[in-house]
Amino acid sequence: MEGLKSLSGPVLVTGHTGFKGMWLTLLLQKIGVEVIGYSLDAERESLYSRLKKTDAISEKIGNIEDFESLDSFFAKHKPSLVMHLAAQPLVNKSYEFPIETFRTNVMGTANVLEASRRHEVQVVGVVTTDKVYSNDNSGVRFQEENPLFGHDPYSASKVATESVASAWSSISRHSGGPKITTLRAGNVIGGGDFAENRLLPDIVRSIFFEEKLAIRGKSSTRPWQHVLDPLFGYLLAVESALHSGNISNNFNFGPSESSLSVEEVLGTVEELGYLLEYDEIAVDEKYEAKNLDLDSSKSCRELNWKPIWTQGEAIKSTITWWNDTIKRGLPPQEVCLNEIAHLLTRVKV
Repeated sequence: MEGLKSLSGPVLVTGHTGFKGMWLTLLLQKIGVEVIGYSLDAERESLYSRLKKTDAISEKIGNIEDFESLDSFFAKHKPSLVMHLAAQPLVNKSYEFPIETFRTNVMGTANVLEASRRHEVQVVGVVTTDKVYSNDNSGVRFQEENPLFGHDPYSASKVATESVASAWSSISRHSGGPKITTLRAGNVIGGGDFAENRLLPDIVRSIFFEEKLAIRGKSSTRPWQHVLDPLFGYLLAVESALHSGNISNNFNFGPSESSLSVEEVLGTVEELGYLLEYDEIAVDEKYEAKNLDLDSSKSCRELNWKPIWTQGEAIKSTITWWNDTIKRGLPPQEVCLNEIAHLLTRVKV
């Protein structure tokens, strides 16, 4: 796998207090790139909070819906690249708060792209999701050119995010502005994710915090992947854009093997010696996809990217991270940096 030859800072990570944003911040710092952050305040049980990262980098706790605040931050710090991760990322929450979801995911993205255009950012990586694809639950592995369609407020807002990225790419072609690449990954898992209504965090709460576990859709499949795999891919895509003549592009990042079912995830966790007791909840497939899978051949071909962790390894790594930090008492940052070191021994930087 090729490495990152020419990334330079400052790189702005929006949503840096979130799960993926915190891992991306650690990864960028490890490879020697200056990071700045703009995000909502961290949740109490977040990885950011566990790592005690308040004021560890130049950051602004703010809302991407506030264009004046965002624009002022760009003017002050002059980022060269933007990794846009800030979002309302939960399907269930999108049903409860659809307006908030669209406001954050659509207009928030428009604000980030417009600030990037005004302040001469070179490349913006806009993180969306595998759920942007029109899905008939046939299990087909989605490719980047497949049609997009949102079945729920979250996925619909992310399809709209893709449209916003396309519109600002047109502005860049017409009057100058950043190159924009949209980045689509599957179900990203790893140590430190404590969000509600996600399978692995729910399992973690059951094992280590003795909370009741409820499982829905045991036969549903998802492309589970270790958080560092797509994050490294995102960076490769942004670096590629720096040297490419393309104003816009898009890439999938998913596991090499076919998606695992929820039942297979449970079995993988039990292989570590944990007995999982849970209640099953019925799934209304009108509102939740039964099968999701991604074709990452474009990323493999054009970026020379490939996942380091298998799905099973990613699941076991997630549970081990929590065991190391909760049961063994190891510092969370040490465990994170060990996993980053594992990645960096397998790739070129």
